[in-house]
Amino acid sequence: MALLQPFIDWYLAQLETGGYWLVALLMAMESSIIPLPSEVVIPPAAHIAHTTGSMSLAGVVVAGTLGSWLGAAVMYWASRLIGRPLLMRFGRYLLITPAKIEGAEHWANHYGEVGVFISRLLPVVRHLIGIPAGVVRMNFLYYSAATLVGSTIWCSVLAWLGVTAGQDQALLDGDLHRITLWVGGVLLVLGAIYYLFVHRQMRSRRG
Repeated sequence: MALLQPFIDWYLAQLETGGYWLVALLMAMESSIIPLPSEVVIPPAAHIAHTTGSMSLAGVVVAGTLGSWLGAAVMYWASRLIGRPLLMRFGRYLLITPAKIEGAEHWANHYGEVGVFISRLLPVVRHLIGIPAGVVRMNFLYYSAATLVGSTIWCSVLAWLGVTAGQDQALLDGDLHRITLWVGGVLLVLGAIYYLFVHRQMRSRRG
């Protein structure tokens, strides 16, 4: 949390001028290979929208969704044009290891096109699903539709979290115990979903 604080401070200051464009840009980065969690993008923007009125909650969700789709589209087309052999060989230099590629492929094979939708709600797989989708040349329209629907739900949940957390005065006052409870609860839910839908499938592939 402390490592992200400088970014969060900068982000909150820039939201006043960057607005929706900044939200969309950061979510596009989050949906690519850049390790930027959406949990530090949408909730602060939703809190600002709810408290200041400089943005609307719907606008934040739309901007986040379109940004997610843009990043996911870049991942899809890059993987489709580059191909699996080059990704397996050089992907590690972009933080995409062969193990991650194989795990994402197993996920896609197991859940099919529905997996693209589900992946938008899960950590780790969310920004990797475009790789196997592009490699196997999944229908881009289906891929885009699943990405847009899943991203809309995910951004809406994060926006709700930002508004709800913003109403917790102890959290706003910097109560470390309360912050730990909020962050721990979110991580617990995401961890459980990740284990049920992703980890077990990747483990069965290795087995």
